[in-house]
Amino acid sequence: MTEAASGIEAVAFDVGETLVRDDRYWGDWADWIGVSRHTLAVLVGAVVARGGDAHEAIRLARPGTGVAAEYAAREAAGSGERLEEGDLYPDVRPVLTRLRRAGVRVVVAGNQSARAAESLRALDLPADAIATSGEWGVAKPERAFYERVAGLAGTEPGRVLYVGDHPANDVGPAKAAGLRVAHIRRGPWGHLWADAPEAAAADWHIGSLTELPALVGE
Repeated sequence: MTEAASGIEAVAFDVGETLVRDDRYWGDWADWIGVSRHTLAVLVGAVVARGGDAHEAIRLARPGTGVAAEYAAREAAGSGERLEEGDLYPDVRPVLTRLRRAGVRVVVAGNQSARAAESLRALDLPADAIATSGEWGVAKPERAFYERVAGLAGTEPGRVLYVGDHPANDVGPAKAAGLRVAHIRRGPWGHLWADAPEAAAADWHIGSLTELPALVGE
């Protein structure tokens, strides 16, 4: 049984593969650049496995592609980034609701665009605050990102539990900024790097968000 945390006043959540699946995100990219969804998914996995930026897979699938330019073109064509109810993992709404009812402040903060933040707010999640790196102008793994997270949580860093799937972006940097960390083993990063030294540094290891209410002493 996981030992309960003490003194946690706020839980902050990463977005991609913590709250939402990235399946459709990459599927939409595959459709846009004209390759099969399976092909792009495999390339994303290969890039992730060697520690690269997942968006490098787009350039591998279609050499010469400028990701930023294509992102803007997708936005202009009305097929840009979006998050929908079906993208949420099934445990998201129930767990966030339970945490808030237990008096824990719930924050959502990840490396996403300002447009993604608008989509998240439109979903009316049971969260007290939502922000993204695109809005802040600072991204993980920079320390300033986690300082902003603590500010959004409204309490000292040591009373904030950050939940994320990416060991290098979520675990080490959050701990270095004084936050406590729960590494969730789901999504490609969460599974592939689950045994990496960066992941081992997490305070807790979970396989589902459903473990959080008991962990924070609901």
